[in-house]
Amino acid sequence: MSENKSVINFTRGVPADESFPIKDMIEASQIALEKYGTTILQYGKSFGFLPLREWFAEQHGISVDNVLTANSTLQIIDFLCHQLLQPGDVAFTETPTYDRTITLLKRHKAEIVGIPLEADGPNMEALEQALIKQVPKFFYVIPDFQNPTGLTYSLEKRQKLVNLAEQYGFWLIEDAPYRPLRFRGKEQPSLFKLNPTRTLNLFSFAKVIGPGLRVSVLHGQAELLAKIAKFAEDTYICPAMFNMGAAYQFCVSDKLPGQIDKLKALYAPRLQACLDAITQLLPDVEMTRPQGGFFLSLTFPEGITTAAVLERAKTYNLNLAPGQAFFPNGGGERFLRLPYCAMPPEQIHEGISRLAAVVKEELGIRNL
Repeated sequence: MSENKSVINFTRGVPADESFPIKDMIEASQIALEKYGTTILQYGKSFGFLPLREWFAEQHGISVDNVLTANSTLQIIDFLCHQLLQPGDVAFTETPTYDRTITLLKRHKAEIVGIPLEADGPNMEALEQALIKQVPKFFYVIPDFQNPTGLTYSLEKRQKLVNLAEQYGFWLIEDAPYRPLRFRGKEQPSLFKLNPTRTLNLFSFAKVIGPGLRVSVLHGQAELLAKIAKFAEDTYICPAMFNMGAAYQFCVSDKLPGQIDKLKALYAPRLQACLDAITQLLPDVEMTRPQGGFFLSLTFPEGITTAAVLERAKTYNLNLAPGQAFFPNGGGERFLRLPYCAMPPEQIHEGISRLAAVVKEELGIRNL
């Protein structure tokens, strides 16, 4: 390895710095302060900034009573765990799934049952067999451009999933931060649209405006949201009203559609660069082929572990994330998540080139 190689980080799924609408957010923040200053700088209702909730409700054709805003999706998931789980209760997740949700479920002492993912969504036979054994309090899912795989559920599996939730009486927690970032292919209906009585939908402004905003939205059954709001009040009195005011002004000024178009134009070539480089340089690995979002994933050939690749990659100034963290019940020894959004195409190609060199060395050792 050349000593002058800069470090490349294929670790966290962060937006590109150049994606942030800084000038528009300066303007939105100023207008929000001028219009709502005494509201957004004061304590407020734990449901969050009412105009933002009203705007969101109008966009989705639901009542404002079905909308709650909070200080991040992960905090909402924590609130839902407090409300829906007791120690020892069963929760289903995809396998693999978002590692921080796994951490939260373990913190709440839930029994986690992982349902394997296929190219078009959960393995329905495995799901039905798991439901025969035990019905979860909820099934946490990421149907659009899933983290960590980048996969998207088919319409058939979405419909089957909401039907099973209705039949067995469990909640679907639909985490949808990447849903607006579709680069190609046909949009599928949300689980909430297919069954609003059994689905709790989570949306975050983190991936479309910026994660530092810490503004997320939960929409679902009004009675449950009222209980979540009470728990939130006892946790932090009120959420970040100023941030919500700025987000609202950004949205009501009709800046969001243009921002999403900008993100698609920025990120789609990065996904394609990743796919092209892997196809060219890593023909022996299995990879997902996302239609949007922030991630794709790889599975290394038999005999090559992600742990070994991670260790060797350090000598190439290439940082990667452990694969096993995304698997709630073990597994993932050959799994690698690749977040591509934060890097330009040429850096992505260089990173995949280094990864290919690492894999070639590991294959050479295996074949000795």
